[in-house]
Amino acid sequence: MDQNSFPLPPHVMLVSFPGQGHVNPLLRLGKLLASKGLLVTFVTTESWGKKMRTANNIQDRVLKPIGKGYIRFDFFDDGLPEDDDASRTDFTILRPQLELVGQREIKSLVRRYEEVTKQPVTCLINNPFVSWVCDVAEDLQIPCAVLWVQSCACLASYYYYHHKLVDFPTKTDPKIDVQIPGMPLLKHDEIPSFIHPSSPYSALREVIIDQIKRLHKPFAVLIDTIHSLEQDIIDHMSDVRLPGVIRPIGPLYKMAKTLASDEINGDMSESTDHCMEWLDSQPVSSVVYISFGTVAYLKQEQINEIAYGVLNAGVSFLWVIRTQELGVNKERHVLPEEVKGKGKIVEWCSQEKVLAHPSIVCFVTHCGWNSTMEAVSSGVPTVCCPQWGDQVTDAVYMIDVLKTGVRLCRGETEERVVPREEVAERLREITKGEKATELKKNALKWKEEAEAAVARGGSSDRNIEEFVEKLGAKRVGKQNGGLEKQNGGLAKQNGSLNHVLS
Repeated sequence: MDQNSFPLPPHVMLVSFPGQGHVNPLLRLGKLLASKGLLVTFVTTESWGKKMRTANNIQDRVLKPIGKGYIRFDFFDDGLPEDDDASRTDFTILRPQLELVGQREIKSLVRRYEEVTKQPVTCLINNPFVSWVCDVAEDLQIPCAVLWVQSCACLASYYYYHHKLVDFPTKTDPKIDVQIPGMPLLKHDEIPSFIHPSSPYSALREVIIDQIKRLHKPFAVLIDTIHSLEQDIIDHMSDVRLPGVIRPIGPLYKMAKTLASDEINGDMSESTDHCMEWLDSQPVSSVVYISFGTVAYLKQEQINEIAYGVLNAGVSFLWVIRTQELGVNKERHVLPEEVKGKGKIVEWCSQEKVLAHPSIVCFVTHCGWNSTMEAVSSGVPTVCCPQWGDQVTDAVYMIDVLKTGVRLCRGETEERVVPREEVAERLREITKGEKATELKKNALKWKEEAEAAVARGGSSDRNIEEFVEKLGAKRVGKQNGGLEKQNGGLAKQNGSLNHVLS
């Protein structure tokens, strides 16, 4: 077949930081864009590629059909020794190494796709921890976009902080409250904690600010949020600070949920399906789901107090307890023996499926944005236990703005262990009585908002369609039968592509 018989679909290259909270949403976006008729190449490091091959049925550089388009995977060597896991978990080492090696490797990959397979990359999309991808796009004169994996409120906070547009806490005055237009007043311990002068995570602040510095480069900042959920701050940032750039497209997991591609996902741990069978055996609205994500870490003492609080509240639980290595000076969590028999403990589960299960009554969460969006979109009230970063800001929104959550703690800076009596009190508050009824009513309202946003013609659906149109996919979609022939031609390139690029 003559490759020039029909126009090639836009070829979008997604470049992800190697981490589950980064890979998951960007992969969801990739599958969604592929379903719209685009050719998508998902790229991250080889070290993460090994995990993806183990957890998923994927082959390097092989085109996999999704909807009207295709997705494939390509991985690059991060330049670190294969067995050097210590450096890969040390952000101060990994970050500059990725930028040094990644710029060269992505440029090389883009050129090879153009020269060898005649599939020029027409857009580069990155998540914020690899903001240097915007520089690569600029150097190669390719349009770029960013997938922001936190809330628009957090984006605005970093933007206002970097540009010094309002007062933020300082070393000499660390308790300044922050007022940003379109947002509730944030107390000094409610701003994204990385930008507080007392934060020990300066490297994380720097890497996020690196993306904020580059926000003049992408033609779109895609945000995994819902317009109605953050309407005031989204409108403000869209009208005043970044006109025409902000595009809320969430909840991404719901946008991508309808795609026949569940066998490709970013979860690197094996899902324990038997937990769903256990949930099936539980009464409606009877189980407290407890999970603190893959990064946030609570002291064992706090885990004990939460466990006894659950016991004292007289509720059943499904608790995700990670058993893998957690890093330096971080012990594996264990539950007290007398608590274990009151619920189910798993190493991993499909959080989306768990939150959608009718037996779940509430979610005890660290308030990471992925978990926040999944809880809100599932209509599940939350007990908020934020630690740091965007989590403390997300908690404010769930508690004070959306009114779907209750507060268990204020974050790491609070420097206290929440006692079991308070844990039990919060659990009773969110599972029984008038407050519980009101929280559930609000949660179900936001679930409807999420479903409306991703439905055909909804705000997120429209934003995705407009983004795809900008990439020229609408023109390609009109090829109809020609597109099918074109896709067949793309699929036939697999063999030669593997041969040339391997």
